[in-house]
Amino acid sequence: MLRNIIFFLLFISLPAHAVAQQKVPILIYHSINEYKGQGSKELFVTPKNFEKQMLFLKNKGYTLLTFERWNDIGNYNKPIFITFDDGYKNNQHAFEILQKLKDNQFKPSATFFVISDFIGLSNRLSQSELKVMAASGIISVQSHTATHPDLTKSDNLQYELKGSKEKIERITGKPVIALAYPYGNVNDRVTSEVKKYYSFGLTTTPELFTKKGLKNELFYLPRVYVKYSTTLEEFAAMVK
Repeated sequence: MLRNIIFFLLFISLPAHAVAQQKVPILIYHSINEYKGQGSKELFVTPKNFEKQMLFLKNKGYTLLTFERWNDIGNYNKPIFITFDDGYKNNQHAFEILQKLKDNQFKPSATFFVISDFIGLSNRLSQSELKVMAASGIISVQSHTATHPDLTKSDNLQYELKGSKEKIERITGKPVIALAYPYGNVNDRVTSEVKKYYSFGLTTTPELFTKKGLKNELFYLPRVYVKYSTTLEEFAAMVK
């Protein structure tokens, strides 16, 4: 009986975030640009809306992290990860907005998952642009494979995984530790290969991350899409 009372007193003395299961939003964006009729509209977010969303995070006390700081999530009440897939040139808008919002208290960061063989194409970020972004400390450049195949059907996993990692590291001079699966597709065969080169694998399973202690948990990280039609009210609900 006494032991139960002691346990209860210890439990209620813990901070709320230690008692409740921490939920960590990992958001996924693609294009940060005005929609001009080409491509899937819902994969665009206008620069104006993106800035409103980042201002919301800033004003509400969120801490924007990259995967190099994954182990820091427990140190913050509101950790969040902002990720971008495909390495589109219009992601420069996001970089510029994050730069503008940075101050002594708010130090934003985001992760660009780039397709290594597409770097330098007319609508993709160039090597020099990626170097500048990586050197800024705001953008972490990570891998979205070499050619964007469905990895569950690919026979060339070493090139897609190891090859893309090494190319991006040569460009930025920084470690590549996270991979976003094309189309969000992954299976046990893919995971076993990804673990040889990366510490994290990201899906498109639409939920917030909570630590469950499952096998290979960090290679099945969920992400929530932010879309063209996402209102600020919906965004606020999404990250809670």
